Amino acid sequence: MYLAYSESPWYAGALPDATTDRQERDLALPLELGNDTGHVCVDPQYVRGAFKYFTVSLPYPPKRAKIWDDAADHVGQTVFGNDTRYSRPWVRIRSLWVVCNAYPAQAGNGRNYTGYFYSSSSLLNRIWYAGAWTLQLSTIDPRQGSALIDYNRAIDHNHSPVGSWYSNFTIANGSSVTTDGAKRDRVVWPGDMYMAVPGIAVSTYDMVSVRNALDTLYHHQYGDGSLPYAGPPMGFQGEFSDTYHLHTLLGTFNYFLYTEDVDWLRMRWTAYLAALEVSIAKVDTMDLLHVSSVADWLRPGMTGHNLEASAMLHAVLTKSKLLATWLRHVDNNTSSSCSIDTNYSSLIKSWTATQERIETGLARLYCPSTGLFSDNIGARSCHGDAHVDPQDGNSWALISKLNLTQSNLPFVSPKSPHRSHRHLPSGVPSARNISSSLRKRWNRFGAPAVEFPNVISPFASGFELLAHCAAGEIDAAVELALLEWGYLLDGPGFTNSTLAEGFRVDGDMQYPAYWSAARNSHAHGWASGPTAVLMTEVAGIEVSRPGGGSWHVHPRLTRWLGWVRGGFATRYGSSEVKIWRVVEEWIDEENRIGEDKTQSRRMKKGRKGVVVELAVVSLPTAGRVEEVTVNLGGLLRDISDADADANVDIDYYVEKHPATTVFRVTTSGKNRWWVTWDEPETTVSTKMDNNRKGRRRPAVYSIPPSTQKKDEVDQEEEEWFRETVYLPSFGLELRFDDEFVPPEMESREPGVVDWSVMNEYFKTPPPEGWTVDELENKRGREDL
Repeated sequence: MYLAYSESPWYAGALPDATTDRQERDLALPLELGNDTGHVCVDPQYVRGAFKYFTVSLPYPPKRAKIWDDAADHVGQTVFGNDTRYSRPWVRIRSLWVVCNAYPAQAGNGRNYTGYFYSSSSLLNRIWYAGAWTLQLSTIDPRQGSALIDYNRAIDHNHSPVGSWYSNFTIANGSSVTTDGAKRDRVVWPGDMYMAVPGIAVSTYDMVSVRNALDTLYHHQYGDGSLPYAGPPMGFQGEFSDTYHLHTLLGTFNYFLYTEDVDWLRMRWTAYLAALEVSIAKVDTMDLLHVSSVADWLRPGMTGHNLEASAMLHAVLTKSKLLATWLRHVDNNTSSSCSIDTNYSSLIKSWTATQERIETGLARLYCPSTGLFSDNIGARSCHGDAHVDPQDGNSWALISKLNLTQSNLPFVSPKSPHRSHRHLPSGVPSARNISSSLRKRWNRFGAPAVEFPNVISPFASGFELLAHCAAGEIDAAVELALLEWGYLLDGPGFTNSTLAEGFRVDGDMQYPAYWSAARNSHAHGWASGPTAVLMTEVAGIEVSRPGGGSWHVHPRLTRWLGWVRGGFATRYGSSEVKIWRVVEEWIDEENRIGEDKTQSRRMKKGRKGVVVELAVVSLPTAGRVEEVTVNLGGLLRDISDADADANVDIDYYVEKHPATTVFRVTTSGKNRWWVTWDEPETTVSTKMDNNRKGRRRPAVYSIPPSTQKKDEVDQEEEEWFRETVYLPSFGLELRFDDEFVPPEMESREPGVVDWSVMNEYFKTPPPEGWTVDELENKRGREDL
């Protein structure tokens, strides 16, 4: 009997989809039935991650006739006489079991989530959970890793034929590890981890699997401090990528941010500093990082003085300064012999100087004509014959929060040592203008990665999500999530439950990095960006001190949502928010109605706002959450944007009324409530003015616990947002705004495939040492 697996419905059939580029489809897996009835199991080495479609076939005549030699003598495998219906061998399958061996650290309980996200958009809800589920499926037993069987050959000396597949290569220590994808490559890739680690932290908090992945990268650190392009089977032949090297450092920061694993960071600190120095040393006289490797996320053009790598280094230096500050704080408050002998102040000063150099160097790459930065100072520069303004690099320019004023005084040419004497006519580039320029490039299916022709990459688009958020354009981030990740769920050929590696600009399911469309990974961790972004930027819950010792809460409904609730837990406690749109009703107590005058008169005022409820729980057994900073200024923009008639200079107002409050947390976890208004400087009623002695209503009003009131009739949990909030001192009730309707998505044209360059980038050339012949020649080497 032959078994075939597929993630996509397009490849459901007698042949599986593909895990390698050696041929278009993998070989079907032969399953020996033997001559007995009973249970038959697939060998664990043939784990096939994330398959959704399973095909059993019984070819005739049998390709391996011996299977059937004695079948007629056994119940369930009998050939009945000359009846043509039974003239061929047959098998009765009574029951079929699928054993899920993903997410081993969760002890088989896939529903053991420590975070959740729920909103008025069913599509956003599906996107959030698809990302979390993709990350779970991509977390595996380290002994069942690496689908790159040709690359494995240099290590395990396998003789597996072309088209065969298995997953029995050990890729890390421990019992669980996060990888790039469930089907392939089942390897620790640092770039994928940049998206995966925050998503894991806010959904399942499986940080043990993250630590094991980072450990395997540090275990294979090269002698000069460089970190490997990926974990085993790489890391033995000098495989390196400047950007993935930096992704490992970013992964280190994110792991420590969510865990405060001080002992682990101390153990890795020397290796971290050595790796960071490798990148800093590549910032040359052009004040840009001069990459030494063409390897990245398979996109072409990773050469020379590169925008993405330089902006990433700027971001890594910011994170490094935070790590140094936190470690210094720990060392100053402990007498442990494990403290590190480090001059933190000197490091921070040096790193800041390098950041300033990078900001100067990036002025070489800014293109006033497009409002974006170009890829490098060579052929892909503003003045080059292959000008490219990359999605990844421009996104990192915003994520890193560069000081963009340096770009206002351009260089005479990208390679010139001299700067112009005139500032740009358009003025200093702004983060919002760059965000807007990126948004203008979207097509019907998402945000094209122009640096990789014909590709829409949820990895690069994940950077863009973060870039829009860094620019304060949360609306654009949510719109992109709905557009691109909505298509990743519902587009033809996709799974409707997990998130794929990429696809073509015309919406076709093929990812142009591979010539075989069947190789596309449909459960790929690097596509999970919205899971973290929706939690940290829409629900607005962020960890601001390692382990969750402090939190920063800054929710945003955007123009797309009527209500949101969500939250997650860390080692020190949890934070949960509920946000919903309301409209006020004035209660006229002086003119009661009804025969007994007991009914209050209500009059719709039409004035709208947003209510925020925050619950923070501190765990005294693990430390404690000490402080929460709440900033509701962004909600003022949400309300103003939703009401076309609101005559408010919102930018001025947010600046003058930051609506920020800081409070200490007790273990009791009492909820706190606020309401923000759409017309913060407008008086609302004579009664209110009298009650407040002529003062005007504030932009944000903290609702005392004694004034909170639920409806007399309990609402279903699914409709929690219909609870009524009562403000007796103002004579107001706040009810859910049923009139809110999200806007229609802007109509866009589909992308057009450039077939003239398709073949050039159809299959990225393998790195040196990757080909089967080269691997065969290295067999027997002691260093392998």
